[in-house]
Amino acid sequence: MPTESLLARFLTDLTPLRPRAVWAHGSLAGGDYQEGRSDLDLIAVLPDEVGLTTVRRVVALHRRLRTEPLAAKLHCSYLAPATLDDPDRSHLTWAHRRVMRRPVTPVTRRELHDFGRVLHGEAPAALLPPVPERQLSTFVVRDQRDFWRPHVERARLWTQDVWVDLGLVTFARATVTLRDGRLISKREALAELPSLGAPAEVVEDITRRRYDAAAPTADDVWLTRRAELTRAYLAPAIDVLVTTYG
Repeated sequence: MPTESLLARFLTDLTPLRPRAVWAHGSLAGGDYQEGRSDLDLIAVLPDEVGLTTVRRVVALHRRLRTEPLAAKLHCSYLAPATLDDPDRSHLTWAHRRVMRRPVTPVTRRELHDFGRVLHGEAPAALLPPVPERQLSTFVVRDQRDFWRPHVERARLWTQDVWVDLGLVTFARATVTLRDGRLISKREALAELPSLGAPAEVVEDITRRRYDAAAPTADDVWLTRRAELTRAYLAPAIDVLVTTYG
């Protein structure tokens, strides 16, 4: 299986950096992983602060993995024990074939506590502080208000599958987290969207592309209509969510 082969090679190549723990979150841990379509979202806890030498070794490691079929979908953030407490702190991350820095958000931290998959070493509960309910809800509202709502206005983005898929799925997950205090998978989010008033044909389109073996190719007419439907739904829906829970 390509996924397990890639993970095994990644863990082997990571051994010289002496990781205390390697965890999976997202679909890979939550039971909704679709090989070849889902990302492999990982966290590695290294024993010491991540300096320039470690950055170079991480870059070399990921470049060596490029021969693996799913390597482009493997994303990993690298943390040290002394930097685990702050959810706003940015960490060395390899994603989308390049190095960047980004935080390990309260949502990711809660995923790790609730259903994180231990690939190596210690469990999340042994190293990662728990996520208070208020911290989680504050982050979810801020993400909808400050990231997703402004981006709804950028019409050119929404002809792309990734924006439609993540925009609607993230909104459904945010709604359930704020309403019920729990995290849900992408499959559960898609099942939730119709009851939240999302356009049925767009939800069906996302579901078909994510789960059908051979999803049809969309033409420009549908991409334009899909973008209009998605933006017309999300703008007022996010406004109501933020007003209700902000």
